[in-house]
Amino acid sequence: MWAGRALSVLAIAFLLLDAAMKLVPAAPVMEAMKDLGFNGGVALARGLGMLLLFCTLLYAHPRTAAIGAVLLTGYLGGAIAAHLRLGNPLFSHVLFGLYVGLFVWGGLLIRNPQLRALLLPGAQP
Repeated sequence: MWAGRALSVLAIAFLLLDAAMKLVPAAPVMEAMKDLGFNGGVALARGLGMLLLFCTLLYAHPRTAAIGAVLLTGYLGGAIAAHLRLGNPLFSHVLFGLYVGLFVWGGLLIRNPQLRALLLPGAQP
């Protein structure tokens, strides 16, 4: 149970920091977005920040954590696709969204026995 909470807290902290940097929007974020081919400017950065903040807050609340995890999976999948499209380094850039997703889902499955029983049929609740 505590391991699941720790994984979830780490994921939430990272995602909230990422959302805050997009909401500001910080200069490194704008440069990275331009490098990834997103030329929407400040409005796009803030929109992505609000989307990420919404998904993260859903994940942080126990009653909506599962839908938050599903939405975060989609968001992180988009990040993976953006890096893959440009041929960025595999382990440091492309798969970073996968690493965060593993923390999100790992934390949720460890701390939620009903979801664990639903998604992993052989697991004990």
